[in-house]
Amino acid sequence: MTSPRASPSGVGVSESTAARYVLITPTKNEEALIGTTIECVVNQTRRPEEWVIVSDGSTDRTNEIARAFAQKHPWIRLLVLPSRPERNFAAVVRATEAGLRALSENRYQYLGLLDSDVRIQPDYFERVIERMELSPSLGLAGGMVIDVGTSVKCVPINRQDVPGAVQFFRRTCFEGLNGLIAVPEGGWDGLTCAQARMHGFKTELFTDLIVDHLKPRNVAEGHVLRRRWQMGARDYALGYYPLFELVKCLSRSLEFPPFVGSAAWFFGYCAALARNRKRVVPRDLLAFIRDEQKSRLFHRFPFFRHRQDGVKSSSGNSH
Repeated sequence: MTSPRASPSGVGVSESTAARYVLITPTKNEEALIGTTIECVVNQTRRPEEWVIVSDGSTDRTNEIARAFAQKHPWIRLLVLPSRPERNFAAVVRATEAGLRALSENRYQYLGLLDSDVRIQPDYFERVIERMELSPSLGLAGGMVIDVGTSVKCVPINRQDVPGAVQFFRRTCFEGLNGLIAVPEGGWDGLTCAQARMHGFKTELFTDLIVDHLKPRNVAEGHVLRRRWQMGARDYALGYYPLFELVKCLSRSLEFPPFVGSAAWFFGYCAALARNRKRVVPRDLLAFIRDEQKSRLFHRFPFFRHRQDGVKSSSGNSH
C-alpha cells in the first residue's frame, strides 16, 4: 500500500489516488534554457506520469541535453523530428501533436503543455491540480507567464486566456477540442481557450502562480517593432473584432517601446486586413471569439453598446 505524502498545503496525497498528468514540450534549438526547464519539472512535488519532449529539428545541443535527463528519469522521453526548411508558428502545433501521438501513458486525467524556456516553482503543478480538482467545470488553466524584464505587477486584464507556454487541460476538455488549430501567424493558444469556453468549460489564468519566461517572446521574429507588427497580423488571422483590436492597442500605448510599439501592432493588423489574408479559424469559433470581445468591450465602455444599439435602431427604421 502506498503511503500518503504531504503536499505544501499540508494535506496528505496518496500516490495511488492522486490525479495523474502528462506533459508535452515542443522545442527547437533551446540548448541555453531547456536544462533549466527540465530541472524544474524533475524537482516538482508532483511529477508527471510521462513527459514527451519533442525536438523539432534542433541543430544545437538540445537533443543531447534532453537525452541525458531521459537516461536518468525513465518518465522523460525524447522524440526527435526531422528538420524542416520552413519556420512558422504552426510548427509548434505539429510538434505538439506528434508528442501526443507518442504518449504511451493512457491513465491520466490532465494534460499539460509546457514550453522549454520557462522556470516554474517546485509545487507549481501540484497547486494547479489542486485548484482544478476543486472546480470540475474548469477545463483549462495555468500560471501567469512573465517575460524577462517585465514586472510581476503587470497583471493582464483578461484573466481567462492562458498562454500556450503553460496550458494545463482537463483531459475531457482537451479531447473535446478535436485537435489544435495550426495558425501560421500564431495564436493557437488563444484559440484553444476560446474553444474550451465554447464547449462549456471555464478557463482561468492563475495570476498568483508566477512562471518566468526566460527570454523575450517571439524573439525569432526579429527586432521589437517587427514582433509587434507580427502580433497585429496574428490578431487578424484569429479574427479579432476591429474595434476591440483598436482599443487593445491603445491600452498598450505605454508599453515598451511607448506608442510606436502599439502603433506597429495595429498597423500589422490593418495591413493583413487590407490584403484580406485567408483565415484558417472555423466560422463558428470566429463568431464566438468576436461575441466575447464585443461583450468585454461593451462591458468596459457602455458608450459603444449604446452607439451600436442606436445604429441598429436607425437601420431598422429605414425599412
